Amino acid sequence: MSKIIAAAAIRGAHKIVERAENEHKAALAKWGPDQEIGFPDTAYYLPTIYAMLGVPVKTLADAKPVLDRCRALLPPLVKETNPLPYLAPALDAGMATFFAEEIIEAIRYLEHPDFYTRQEDILPDNIWLGAANDVIFRKRGVEFVDGTAPGFAAIVGAAPTAEIAAKIAIELQEKNLYIFMAAEHQGVRFSEQLVEAGVQIGWPTRLVSFGPDITAAVFAIGFACRVAMSFGGVKPGDFRKNLLYNKDRTFAFVMPMGFVTDEWYANAAGAVNFGFPTIADTPIPEILPTGVCTYEHVVSNIPHDTIVQKAIEVRGLKVNVTSVPIPMSYGPAFEGERVRGEDIFLEMGGGRTHAVEYVTSKPLDEVVDGRVEVIGPDIDSITETPARLPLAMLVEVAGRKMQDDFEPILERQVHHLINYAQGIMHIGQRDIAWVRVSKGAVQKGFKLADLGKILHAKFHQDFGAIFDKAQVKIITDPKLVDEVMAMAREGYAKRDARIEGMTDETTDPFYSCTLCQSFAPNHVCIVSPERTGLCGAYNWMDCKASFEINPTGPNQPVPKGEPLDEKLGQWVGTNAFAVQSSHGNYDKVSMYSMMHDPMTTCGCCECIAAVLPVCNGFMTVNRDYMGMTPCGMKFSTLAGSAGGGTQTPGFLGHSKYNVIQRKFLSADGGLGRMVWMPKIYKDEFYDRLKARGEEMGIPNFVDMIADETIGTTEEEIMPFLEEKGHPALSMDSVLEL
Repeated sequence: MSKIIAAAAIRGAHKIVERAENEHKAALAKWGPDQEIGFPDTAYYLPTIYAMLGVPVKTLADAKPVLDRCRALLPPLVKETNPLPYLAPALDAGMATFFAEEIIEAIRYLEHPDFYTRQEDILPDNIWLGAANDVIFRKRGVEFVDGTAPGFAAIVGAAPTAEIAAKIAIELQEKNLYIFMAAEHQGVRFSEQLVEAGVQIGWPTRLVSFGPDITAAVFAIGFACRVAMSFGGVKPGDFRKNLLYNKDRTFAFVMPMGFVTDEWYANAAGAVNFGFPTIADTPIPEILPTGVCTYEHVVSNIPHDTIVQKAIEVRGLKVNVTSVPIPMSYGPAFEGERVRGEDIFLEMGGGRTHAVEYVTSKPLDEVVDGRVEVIGPDIDSITETPARLPLAMLVEVAGRKMQDDFEPILERQVHHLINYAQGIMHIGQRDIAWVRVSKGAVQKGFKLADLGKILHAKFHQDFGAIFDKAQVKIITDPKLVDEVMAMAREGYAKRDARIEGMTDETTDPFYSCTLCQSFAPNHVCIVSPERTGLCGAYNWMDCKASFEINPTGPNQPVPKGEPLDEKLGQWVGTNAFAVQSSHGNYDKVSMYSMMHDPMTTCGCCECIAAVLPVCNGFMTVNRDYMGMTPCGMKFSTLAGSAGGGTQTPGFLGHSKYNVIQRKFLSADGGLGRMVWMPKIYKDEFYDRLKARGEEMGIPNFVDMIADETIGTTEEEIMPFLEEKGHPALSMDSVLEL
């Protein structure tokens, strides 16, 4: 390792550790040793410390042994007479830097609770997002699971101009990467430059402004550590597995822009421990031999117009970007972009006008592949903004392998695929679609035909195995839009009846889903018609279509075989899959129980159900609810305890929709044992829960379910359940199931 880099990194680590010690000493004097500290709404405490040392830092007193450990890790400052090598001491200094920075940032949260926004979006007067809470982390973790986010770039400092910063950011977005930003160069920060250039920043656009100081860079490392613990099943304190996991699976790199200070060197040295190399725009010393990182450790003096490509090359990223023939940038990073207020050029749907999207099958001779027609007014006919037009996006596909069951699978992708276009915002689906077109997109040459070009190109790339041809009609003529709307609604009704009518008893095979095994290697997910995937993204038909598209992919048929226990939902074939998929960790799995051999839970679940013994029932909580629950844990804590691909009796990850499926925990008493759920969840599914209650012979069942307005402990909700005569109270003991 370069003596210059090692000396600078060790100097920087000494400075940061000393700063942490001083701030900790002052905080102790002000608040006392029992004062709680930490990052908000997370079950991972200070995640880098927790991942590397296994130490849950909860109070100021807990931080003292960690600071002592930092001192022990710090090597002496490099002297001219020091012999080589310098690698190991510099890496130790880098790790001490991260521990100290987490303590500095935890004290910042204590001293200045409003310093960070604590949410996904920036505020008008605050662009610093701080550490991601567990809701944000798990939501974004799904994108790393399904491959839409191959890695992240950690940018410190600032580009020479706001225009260069915007160009680099957009190029990284086009590669589907997240961009984590911290620190300043000559009083300017990369995130501030993006705001100046009119680029939307925040978690939804993958441009994450962690904080103004270099210490905020540790939030990126903490994110990586949580990936390994939450999705990879790596235990806290198993630092070796965590580091190897991140080197092999979390593709990230550091991109310092501007003068590299001692503190920046210290952070870069710490990142090398995780296999994250540094690619700089200034002429700092290079470390070209491979070793800890996959390829080079430090590459410098890279021009701004090639720095993104060089970083991807050095990190060994495999980026799959489809060429879509439209004038704007295109990729998943733009999915979270908003088009608001004065930036709106055209609005279609969303209650302002009619809008509908419909995918339907046609005979081969009725479809001309690649034909895109715009029927009605187009962009160039608009004279005043914001304008409003009705919209029908009618996609007609044909193919020898195309089936009616695949139509909703293709149609469901319209939301994401349209949103991937920079400057276009899409909300909703079916006949409640809503599209906004920005002035910036029109300035770049966008026309309505580009919507059809997107769908044609991406459908062929992602689903080409199941159809041969696709043509798209973009209709803005009001009369024709109404005609398509009527046709689509008739088709929707037929689809819903076909899906709702399927049962597990009459269906064989079920399907596996191993998408999340890239993060939770022992996770077992079996999808049936009456048990959707716990992530909420895959139902049985989705998996069937996926298998047709990719016969060697993550969704494979699971023949049921002979029944072993039909009440629990165990068959010879499903248990055999459990053994194989869990690598021997589990030998059986129940489809319909969370008390006996429940299905494993990974970090992607939409909801988590838990037993409430006092109430003789179950509760469930969705990840959007941030409050306390009657089981004594918030969603983030539940996910940390039951996630990671573990089989935990009494706890179960599931999808939102699963609660109104007839097989939901049927072996344990089913929906009739549901005694508590968040009001936001209950309101969303109120009509469906009411219908299920009527099927159960309890028409007012949905009104018997308590929520946080009734209470958040078993003792608080019990009188309500007794008053309502909740059926769970008269069932057999939940602890004797």
